[in-house]
Amino acid sequence: MKICHTRSAPFKQRNRGVTLIECLVYIGTLAVLLGIGSAALYRCWDDNIAITRNADDIVRTLKAGEAWRADVRSATGPIKTSDDASEPTIVIPRGTNELTYLFSAGEVRKQASKSAPWIVVLPKVKSSQMQPDPRGHVAAWRWEVELKPRHKNAHLRPVFTFEAVAGNSFVQ
Repeated sequence: MKICHTRSAPFKQRNRGVTLIECLVYIGTLAVLLGIGSAALYRCWDDNIAITRNADDIVRTLKAGEAWRADVRSATGPIKTSDDASEPTIVIPRGTNELTYLFSAGEVRKQASKSAPWIVVLPKVKSSQMQPDPRGHVAAWRWEVELKPRHKNAHLRPVFTFEAVAGNSFVQ
C-alpha cells in the first residue's frame, strides 16, 4: 500500500503591516475629528459663560426690584417724582428721612438720606422709569427697567416690570 502524501499548497503570506499612507490617513482623520470636537467644546463653553452672565443680571435685577417694592410699601407719606427728564428721580418718605432713587449714567442709584452717599443698586441699565400707576383709591407704582444687552444681536430685550402699592392713605 502506498501512502500518498499531498502537500498542501504553500501558505500564501499576506502583508499584515500598516503602510505609511494608511497611517497618514488615520492621523488626518483623527485631527479633523479632534478639531471639530474642540470647536464644539469652545462654543458650548462660551454659551455657558453667556448664560451665567445673563442669569447673574436677572438675579441682580430681581433683588433690586424686590428692594424697591419693599421701599415703596414702607412709604410713610406720598411718593414724589421729579420732572427732570435727564435724571429722573423718585423720593420716598420714610419717617424723618427721604429715600431717593435716581437713574443716571446707565445706573440706578439709591440714597438713604440727603447726607448719605449714593449706592449703585443696578448697573448697566439702558432705561428706567418709575411712575405712579393709579388704581382707584390705591397709590400703586410701576418700575420698568431695561438692561443693556450684552450682545449686539440679542434676540430678547432684558425688560423687567415691578409693581408696588404704597398704601390706601397715600393716594395722590
